[in-house]
Amino acid sequence: MKLWQKDKAALAAVEEFTVGRDREMDAYLAPFDVQGSLAHIHMLASVGLLPKEDLTALSAELKNIYREIANGDFVLEDGVEDVHSQVELLLTRRLGESGKKIHSGRSRNDQVLVDLKLFLRHELESIVWETRYLFDLLQQQSEAFKDKLLPGYTHLQIAMPSSFGLWFGAYAESLVDDLIMLQGAYRVVNKNPLGSAAGYGSSFPLNRTMTTQLLGFEDLNYNVVYAQMGRGKTEKLVSFALAGIAATVSKMAMDATLFMNQNFGFISFPDELTTGSSIMPHKKNPDVWELIRSHCNKLQALPNEIAMMTANLPSGYHRDLQLLKENLFPAFATLKNCLQMSRLMLENIRIKDDILKDDKYQYLFSVEVVNKLVLEGTPFREAYKQVGLDIEQGRFKPDTTVQHTHEGSIGNLQTAAIKAQMDAVIAEFPFRKVHAAIEALVK
Repeated sequence: MKLWQKDKAALAAVEEFTVGRDREMDAYLAPFDVQGSLAHIHMLASVGLLPKEDLTALSAELKNIYREIANGDFVLEDGVEDVHSQVELLLTRRLGESGKKIHSGRSRNDQVLVDLKLFLRHELESIVWETRYLFDLLQQQSEAFKDKLLPGYTHLQIAMPSSFGLWFGAYAESLVDDLIMLQGAYRVVNKNPLGSAAGYGSSFPLNRTMTTQLLGFEDLNYNVVYAQMGRGKTEKLVSFALAGIAATVSKMAMDATLFMNQNFGFISFPDELTTGSSIMPHKKNPDVWELIRSHCNKLQALPNEIAMMTANLPSGYHRDLQLLKENLFPAFATLKNCLQMSRLMLENIRIKDDILKDDKYQYLFSVEVVNKLVLEGTPFREAYKQVGLDIEQGRFKPDTTVQHTHEGSIGNLQTAAIKAQMDAVIAEFPFRKVHAAIEALVK
């Protein structure tokens, strides 16, 4: 029997269609449903809606269920609608009438909302740390290979000298801005919707500030209508944050596939990190980078998918929102895998020596020669014209000395300053406060 069911069973086809993959997605929410329920019953007891003896029994049993989930012993039984019903069923089965009191003052809507917020908060933190690990490696490689020069390109034409210090460092700094964007999504996620009921509040004297504190949220979604309206919007903001990191990693993967190409030949990887061909024995294919690129490009489509699924919804709850989980939930694992595989590849990168000694790269130094003439007193336009004529008439003899000293250039990477930016961004996440609150709740 479903919680919403009255006196007629739904047709099997309607049941299958409306449930869809929701039971599968609910597996992600199980530990967070218990966290929300623990906070809720403590609040109910504080306002006189739950006897102390029931609070004691329910708290103990919810913590047992929490451990079962952590140990992989929690299953959604056949015929049980969702994870919320399964938790309530277990409590009722083990405690009797006390188990039925857990839903007082709470709608399925705000129960799902708080589970989602807790899940998203947890997953965003894991993305932060995976991003930081890749950032640290990029900075390490930036310093290790800062003296290895490579061509810089515009329009895929050789342009000016660059370096692997710049290349690695550029992607490190890009991740700083990506986490600034993710921080905005985290701040939206880290607000408590519990107590908004079906989106119009409750006649019970709920203490929503208390559940906010118990769950380690930074603040409330105060307006109960907006708490429901935030569903869909929250997922979209999170998807934009994931897409930002994915865009950085995808571009890096594209660079790596180009640089591995024999026509570039700048980098290589051990045989075990590349794949071969069924008929061409010489092939060392960049399959890992290609799949990272494709996965990350799919992640960049995620905000548009969510926007299209929620674009024409009025205020209030709508079943359309159920499907957002199918798009968003697996995206976290996909992005984490891409970040981890990028680290594996970059830890084992091999960089060719003396790339710019090849004659085809001599024109990379044309700007260096122009700048040298300017420093010697020649007006820029005259120096530019002179070097251009030398190139056209085959007289160009480059000075291959690179003298870039300003902040962020080949000779002054500003690695420490970029690290300080990343440290400052991560320090603004309230992870310690969240961990302390959840640990106190479930211990």
